[in-house]
Amino acid sequence: MTALTAAPTREARILGVGAHRPPRVIDNAEVCTWIDSSDEWIQQRTGIKTRRWAAPDVSVVDMSEDAGAKALAAAGLSGSDVDAVILATVSYPFQTPAAAAVVAHRLGATPAAAFDISAGCAGFCHGVALASDLVRGGTARNVLVIGAEKLSDFTDQHDRSTAFLFADGAGAVVVGASTEPGIGPTIWGSDGGQADLIKSKFSWLELRAGQSADAALAAEEPGTVGEVEHWPFLEQQGQSVFRWAVWQMAPVAQAAMDAAGVSAEDIDVFVPHQANARIIDAMVKQLKLPESVHVARDIVDMGNTSAASVPLAMERAVADGDAPSGGLALLIGYGAGLSYAAQVVRLP
Repeated sequence: MTALTAAPTREARILGVGAHRPPRVIDNAEVCTWIDSSDEWIQQRTGIKTRRWAAPDVSVVDMSEDAGAKALAAAGLSGSDVDAVILATVSYPFQTPAAAAVVAHRLGATPAAAFDISAGCAGFCHGVALASDLVRGGTARNVLVIGAEKLSDFTDQHDRSTAFLFADGAGAVVVGASTEPGIGPTIWGSDGGQADLIKSKFSWLELRAGQSADAALAAEEPGTVGEVEHWPFLEQQGQSVFRWAVWQMAPVAQAAMDAAGVSAEDIDVFVPHQANARIIDAMVKQLKLPESVHVARDIVDMGNTSAASVPLAMERAVADGDAPSGGLALLIGYGAGLSYAAQVVRLP
């Protein structure tokens, strides 16, 4: 019988972090020219003061390439050292090929395995879990994990419930081999029974049908049809999502700490999904995090960047010196699906 050779036992950890933040800043005053709202209302409800939107000619791939290159540089590696690229996104506008394959090529990582994952705002933490298992199992030595979104392409500027929330950006980490554990067990899950709470307004098939109907109407009555009415804008039931996140996600974060064998006092940085400042405050209180723990609040000036929010917030904590070298960070992402994932990681 042919033997299946086992890989040597090894651990995984984060070796480097990188980020791309679009230069265009949109403040609440500008948002209030799209919808009937106010700076005070937006800040009270979400904590957001500004958000970043990428230029029309900048893509998810472009932002991913920049963030990935920075993460590789921080890790002291090049594209040729990468064995796999995992890109978490819900806003890449092509069904196929995967954005990750194009990013891998641009970074010189060919022939690395490359694939996209769709787990909403929890996507990056899912990617870290997969990368850790790939490294620990011997399938890969270095994995580039990216969370990237261009949500401005899918934000209805006239929707008062979402126009002020969503933003663009990309964050990346390199997960590589280590002699000591650097990524704890991931606690993850989903509840598809509540999938309608955060979703695309229309499917691509409905978009196609809508365009056909619009074209037929335009042929009959020229000048009556303006912009496409069936674009798959993002929509969410904000109050229901808020209650789910406030009451269900703190236990998930606690379970991740328990699985890693650490307590709240051992955590140096808490990096939750940047969805809402009030959700973050509630989780900090429920987890009884001591004041010594730095709590990432990238939401204030970056808005909600979905799969990019956790790596962006982590990169800022590292770059600003709020995260000690080699310190422990508690990560948790949650959102569309409804999906969630949390893990404790050791920072570079």
